[in-house]
Amino acid sequence: MKVVGFNGSPRKEGNTSIAIKTVFEVLEKEGIDTELVHIAEKTIYGCKACGTCKKTEEGLCIIDSDILNDCLKKMYESDGIIIGSPVYFGSVTPQVKSLIDRSGLCARSGGYLLKRKVCAGVIAVRRQGAVGTLHQINNLFLLNQAIIPGSIYWNMGIGREEGEILNDKEGMETFRILGENMAWLLKKVNK
Repeated sequence: MKVVGFNGSPRKEGNTSIAIKTVFEVLEKEGIDTELVHIAEKTIYGCKACGTCKKTEEGLCIIDSDILNDCLKKMYESDGIIIGSPVYFGSVTPQVKSLIDRSGLCARSGGYLLKRKVCAGVIAVRRQGAVGTLHQINNLFLLNQAIIPGSIYWNMGIGREEGEILNDKEGMETFRILGENMAWLLKKVNK
């Protein structure tokens, strides 16, 4: 089994990365492979609303000059997906928004290619906006028939400066338990 994580933060080793890697540590202890993809350092465009993905039904995007189709292939080949974002003005980063919009439409157009994958969003926040940001990510999963495990709180950790999230004990525990629940669910789904 494999879980791919997408880090939407421009801080490659920042709080969002720490959150994803905390979930990964638990998954790896349970024998589940992981891969982290940093999308903020690469080009990912917004949707053109051309409708080509609906016509081809291949699950891929007609735009081939950015990283989206590579991300889609990783999603389709995985058993689980994590998307992480810091909160930017009460929302996901522009890169995560592009990933959500285009991958969601392509996956649906290809026959719900994320169906029954175990998926979760994780959020790094300075102060406010985490729940709404997490909801944006979860909409991608819910509208594609994915399975979202829970934890002891919303999947968020508080911290502004790089590494500050480690001081949020409840947030870190939330990420660890999310990892436990993802691993348990992945094993049940993939018997």
